[in-house]
Amino acid sequence: MKLLKYVELKSGFSDNGPAWIGFVRPSKSGRTLYFNGRGLVKLKGQRRASSGGNYVDVETRESFWISGVKRNGQDRHWAGSGKILIEAAAVHEYLREIGTEALDPSRCEIADSIVETDIERLSQLANSGLGW
Repeated sequence: MKLLKYVELKSGFSDNGPAWIGFVRPSKSGRTLYFNGRGLVKLKGQRRASSGGNYVDVETRESFWISGVKRNGQDRHWAGSGKILIEAAAVHEYLREIGTEALDPSRCEIADSIVETDIERLSQLANSGLGW
């Protein structure tokens, strides 16, 4: 199964971090999402990372914000800026989701640089008792 999500790196960037819209793959429990070579574990309860993220990378411990895409196309935080990279394979579904026929080039661009994720390796790491 794959889900269309907005993913933004928060560590070191506040609301201006690199951001993507693309397909993530959830773990069986749904607590870990796999995207762009990373395993991202949901923080428990209302706990947030110091930078405001709701997920943490199992390898680097960088903080990420992950959410569903907004129908109005305004996925970035109101205080943030920068273009959002849209996974090439997700463009059609994203356009359908926001109800338009073309991407706004002032807000986003198509990315061919999304890398495959080694889900088996990252799953073992996420389940190795790191205290998530």
